[in-house]
Amino acid sequence: MDFATLIGLAGAILLIASAVILGTSPGVFINPPSLLIVVGGTLLVVLSKFSFGQFFWAFKAAVRAFKFKLPETQDSIDELVEIAQIARKEGVLGLEGREVGSPFLSQGIQMLVDGQTAGTIKQLLSKERLMTLDHNRSGAKVFTAMADVAPAMGMIGTLIGLVQMLSNMEDPKSIGPAMAVALLTTLYGAMIATMIANPIADKLSLRMTEEARMQSLYIDALVAIQEGTNPRIIEQMLSSYLPPGEREKNNETEAATG
Repeated sequence: MDFATLIGLAGAILLIASAVILGTSPGVFINPPSLLIVVGGTLLVVLSKFSFGQFFWAFKAAVRAFKFKLPETQDSIDELVEIAQIARKEGVLGLEGREVGSPFLSQGIQMLVDGQTAGTIKQLLSKERLMTLDHNRSGAKVFTAMADVAPAMGMIGTLIGLVQMLSNMEDPKSIGPAMAVALLTTLYGAMIATMIANPIADKLSLRMTEEARMQSLYIDALVAIQEGTNPRIIEQMLSSYLPPGEREKNNETEAATG
């Protein structure tokens, strides 16, 4: 579970809700025509920009932003070094049936066991990596489009409310509801864009980058294992994926242990 995403979104919504409750009756901020224009209009306009598959995949990807968490880079390096040691001692057949946390890594290990060449492993897994990137990128694009469309739909709702208000100036009772539509659609559009769509789009873009980097680490390690590279050399090679601070810490630890 990615608590940063959950806490950030839930905290922002809670703060706005608290301000509404403490200020006045919450009921005045609920307006069905405004919700219909902004929420319904935004979803339909965004749908028109993408295919059904891309549109609904984006929401599945958004759920992954909350639930899915990549392993730590150092933990993955340790796991890959252990796999390399087994392959060196027992041969790649010794990896048969080994359970790992990543489906991508599991697929690569199966290729090792099946006797695929290093070039074939790199080619197939690189293609799989690109497909994953495309899926995640399309999910981020859907929420980016939503962040762009929601304020525009809010402005459309505002104009509708102003037209209704100006066309019924002789009827004071109609001015209030029309003004509510005008103001609340702008509020709804800004909230959807700022508090929901933009954060999820940014999180998906970040997750896309992190996942691609982790898959590159797996590919480099699996190719090196297939080529028979010494596990210690593999560990040194993979340490380039660590953040500079962790890399320096590991170098100091290795120097201290001799």
